[in-house]
Amino acid sequence: MKKSALALAVLAALSLNTTAHAQTNVQVYGLMDAGVEYVTHASPNGDSMVRVISGGKNTSRWGFRGSEDLGGGLKAVFNLEGGILMDTGAQDGALFKRQAYVGLDGSLGRLVIGRSFTTTYDLVIKFDPMGFAPNYSWATSGNATGPSKYGMTTAFDNLIKYSGHTGGFTYGATIGLGEQANNSSDGRKYAVGGSWFGGGFGVMASYEQVNGNTVAATGNRDKTTAFHLGADYKAGQWRAVAGMRGYKLESGKAATPDVRGDTYWGGIIYNPNAWTLTGAVYHVNTKNLPAEKDADPTMFVARAMYALSKRTDLYMVAAHAKADHGQLVGLSRDDPGFGSTQNGFTAGIQHRF
Repeated sequence: MKKSALALAVLAALSLNTTAHAQTNVQVYGLMDAGVEYVTHASPNGDSMVRVISGGKNTSRWGFRGSEDLGGGLKAVFNLEGGILMDTGAQDGALFKRQAYVGLDGSLGRLVIGRSFTTTYDLVIKFDPMGFAPNYSWATSGNATGPSKYGMTTAFDNLIKYSGHTGGFTYGATIGLGEQANNSSDGRKYAVGGSWFGGGFGVMASYEQVNGNTVAATGNRDKTTAFHLGADYKAGQWRAVAGMRGYKLESGKAATPDVRGDTYWGGIIYNPNAWTLTGAVYHVNTKNLPAEKDADPTMFVARAMYALSKRTDLYMVAAHAKADHGQLVGLSRDDPGFGSTQNGFTAGIQHRF
């Protein structure tokens, strides 16, 4: 059924691209990113591993998007986008897990309904020196090891999202409806924020809250909050960027401590001609944990990327992560590590169409 649905979607996209072009601007697009990774402490026995990975620099995806001019500067817009696992060819989650929305875009901004990335994600990704690389960045999530990723929710279901631009300012708000008949606040999600760029400088601030469901025994609900701050400076071929996240998970269960952690990151990017050289560091200050379990993980990353064309890049990236007090740490947001340190090296290729 999944294969049939995917085939029908591809045929529909191609059909729209050729037959509806006169009425609606429709684009079929994608990003294919695959590489070979060597990583240490990849099993409980402490063994190393060599594997083909999908998304060494960016998550592989495909989709189609379009717009229709409604007149008076107003457009109808839509986007359907799904993830791809390049190492196996399988779908990465639901068919259009990444985005599935329709809305309006005009002089007052853009309003969409469906599933999409949050306002917080749209803002924070611009202040990540690695540009949200699954291998390796903790700016939007964290390492997949330990009691929590100390991250944020990158996309909401049941979403209503507004975004606007005024001069150098970008701003927006997102709400994900919980759709609970008995309590409209249960499961509800919020994100709001803005950024400003001008004269080589950039700053950003955002806030996100994700509600759980009310626990009958206590009358309280789980609630996750995350605020972000970021700064960016660009001069010629050089760019410096820094950011931080304050994360808190309040438990609705009795006698369950909150989970807290602050993530900090910074990086330098040098872009001479076709090369892009990046150095970055990420650190999570874990809180509300016994001293012997206070991992406080840190990750160092270096990446070299060479543009073969406007659409095709080659890249190599090396990273080292470590945790305090013998706690486990992993480089990836997706795959756990099985040691107090982990080293990784990836060489890959990315192509956009």
